[in-house]
Parts: sequence; C-alpha cells; structure tokens
Amino acid sequence: MQMLPSLHLQLIHTQYYNSPFGELVLGSFKDELCICDWRFRKNRASVDKRVLKFCHASFKEESSDTIEKAIKQLNEYFNSIRTSFDIPLLLAGSEFQQSVWKGLLQIEYGKTTSYKKLSTKLDNALAIRAVATANGANALSIFIPCHRVIGTNGKMVGYAGGIAVKRKLLQLEGSHAQLTLF
Repeated sequence: MQMLPSLHLQLIHTQYYNSPFGELVLGSFKDELCICDWRFRKNRASVDKRVLKFCHASFKEESSDTIEKAIKQLNEYFNSIRTSFDIPLLLAGSEFQQSVWKGLLQIEYGKTTSYKKLSTKLDNALAIRAVATANGANALSIFIPCHRVIGTNGKMVGYAGGIAVKRKLLQLEGSHAQLTLF
C-alpha cells in the first residue's frame, strides 16, 4: 500500500483479510469502513491514493473495531449466513461516484443488473461508461456490491477481483446472472 508523507495526523487503519476468493485489504477511518478491496487489483495504487487524499490521512497497518466487525460480517457472508451488511461505510469519491455507489447498494442480494439499467436508474441513461468507470473505482467491494453489475448481454464484464471471482460471488449469492431491475 502506498504511504503518504507522515504530515497527516489522521490514520486509516488497514489489515489484510484472506477471503475464500482472494486477499482483501480492509481499511477503517474513524468508525467507518473506507476500504474493502482486492489487494492485487490493477488500480490498487490509484484507489489507495484517492482514499488517502479524501480522508487527509495516511495508512497504518493495525486493526480496529470497525475492521474486526467487517471481518466478522465477511466471514458470515462467505459462509452464506449473511445477505446484507450493517457496517458504517465511508464513500471516498466524487459526488458522481458516490451516487453510483449508493445505486449499487440498492441491488439486492442474489440479483444482478446491467450498467445500462443502473445508468437509467440514476437518471443518466447516456452515462453508461461513466457509471462503469465509477463502478470500477469502488473501494468497498462486496459491501458495495459492484459484482452484481453485468453486461447488458448478460455476460460477466469487468471486476477488480477478476471475472472468475465475480462469477463465484454471484454463485455464492445464488444468482444465475439473470438481469433484474432492482
């Protein structure tokens, strides 16, 4: 993880979590989860930089109560015990990105939608590419279910954890990638 100069007094506590589908980075700022993201994703450095800048903070590898709660809920999710989360989330992004991420939170467990339908739901039907880009910038994977967005043709497209992981998450949730409008 990239560190910013230690001029910042605020800290984002981070810890690695080995999920059944790959290693995640968990981060908490104050009492909110700000990162739950695939450790080896392509855009790891840019996501980290955006979160650090948004929080005016630096990383410290150390657990927190929020991270411990997130781990408990992730364990329940991966064991098919939990279908929703109740961890306070910090959406570290632009107003547009935050609107997309809030839209993602409306997609029910076990359901999927397309980028086109998500764009329409956000009253911006022509912003399909911008919505897809914001979806890809999500730093709170699983908690903000960006894996539930698939191509209009029903195909698995783009996911920070990889298409195989996206497919496994949807299978875990019992989705057969049937497009639904949330």
